[in-house]
Amino acid sequence: MMRSDTGSGTILEDASALGAVRRRLSPSQIAWLAGLAIAAVALGVISPKIPWYAVVLIFHLAFLVCAVWRIALIVVAVHAPPDEPAREPTTWPRYTILAALYDEAEVADQLVARLAEIEYPPDRLEAFLLLEAHDLETLDAVLATDMPDWMHVVVVPPGSPGTKPRALNHGLALATGDLVVVYDAEDDPDPYQLQEAALRFVDDDGGRLACLQAPLRIRTGRAGAVGGFVQRQFAVEYAALFEVTLPAMSRLGMPFPLGGTSNHFRADVLRRVGGWDAYNVTEDADLGFRLWRHGWRLGVLRSPTYEAAPQGVDVWLPQRTRWLKGFMQTWGVHTRNLIGLGWRGVTALFMTLGLALASAALFAVTLALVCMSLILSLAAQVPPSAGFVSFSVLISGVAAAWIQSAVGARRAQVPYSAADMALAPIYWSMLSLAFVHAVWRLIREPHAWDKTPHLRDAGQDDDDAADLGPQAAGRQAA
Repeated sequence: MMRSDTGSGTILEDASALGAVRRRLSPSQIAWLAGLAIAAVALGVISPKIPWYAVVLIFHLAFLVCAVWRIALIVVAVHAPPDEPAREPTTWPRYTILAALYDEAEVADQLVARLAEIEYPPDRLEAFLLLEAHDLETLDAVLATDMPDWMHVVVVPPGSPGTKPRALNHGLALATGDLVVVYDAEDDPDPYQLQEAALRFVDDDGGRLACLQAPLRIRTGRAGAVGGFVQRQFAVEYAALFEVTLPAMSRLGMPFPLGGTSNHFRADVLRRVGGWDAYNVTEDADLGFRLWRHGWRLGVLRSPTYEAAPQGVDVWLPQRTRWLKGFMQTWGVHTRNLIGLGWRGVTALFMTLGLALASAALFAVTLALVCMSLILSLAAQVPPSAGFVSFSVLISGVAAAWIQSAVGARRAQVPYSAADMALAPIYWSMLSLAFVHAVWRLIREPHAWDKTPHLRDAGQDDDDAADLGPQAAGRQAA
């Protein structure tokens, strides 16, 4: 079924009120920056060495705090009690699936086949494949694919900005479901994921649970030495985030940045907070904290969604550049009013987005300085200038990251060998390159969306992708 109507759903609050379209600093941000500048100048006047010592002290404390934070997350995630089974409802909530597709002709039928395998009452289910009006190749591919009668093709009217969140907002206006889930073109969700999410929402006695994030697990494919390295590190990075960090933060009752897919929402709450910020290129990260600001809670699911790893550095770098650029946008948006986040929200913001940005900005420089210090000390046969404390702090931070990655990899059943651990600092240093790109893109093209190309999963049978069994009701055009 192809639809192009504008829908009847209403987004109650304009997301731009707390959105990335506004690029000016708020009065509180100006005050903070001015206060730091004045303090640095005053300390420099007293003694030129004081600002340098202060930077070194802050650096050491930051590494130690990060190490303690990672270990705490591991302990909470590992010792979290299992969720109690939820009561099965007499009537399942109506569910809407949203999937925004752009330049996805190669994987369109694969996505349709996977969504058709979802185990949920068909009469309580609808899906909207959201396509851009000028993307004729993807439109042709989708219309040539048999799909269940609860799945519809929606052409998003032309407009600006041309981003995924803008398309999702259009789909949200059409949605008739009590619950809404977002999937990407390459996703392979667990068939029972919607049932788990629906049961969790129905069993929410307090009524404040607004969103559930499913874990994203990465499937690596065939690649060369460099591509394979990137894929393995990417898979472990996802495992550390979705198997350790987010479950622990959920258990601690803290907000967190959502992943870009497999987010399950209460539709009415999502409309009430303004939907997705169409000007933020990591609209998912922003929405997690915006829901928290409005008094809602976030949780996690156990049923995973599988995705393919980036094919190589040429795909990984633009994707990571967009993510870091979006993190900067989200950081700028939510530091305008830290009081509105509360202490848990502020802590979560600093230990997720703040930590990610700081690590990306500093790790390559830090690693280069450490290596240089070691080389010079060996050549001169003198102790390293950095000193024992600095090396101890650095090692503690790296060791905590290794442990977190190892625990996440084990829980996600992702290979993580000693060689992968030894090579991880190289991957972390690559983030600094993406950070530089992100800063430049934020200045020049703040709202441009760097599209990640997707390929069919290795071993996907075209015949199986097109054969949807008894659920297929044929393609209808209107």
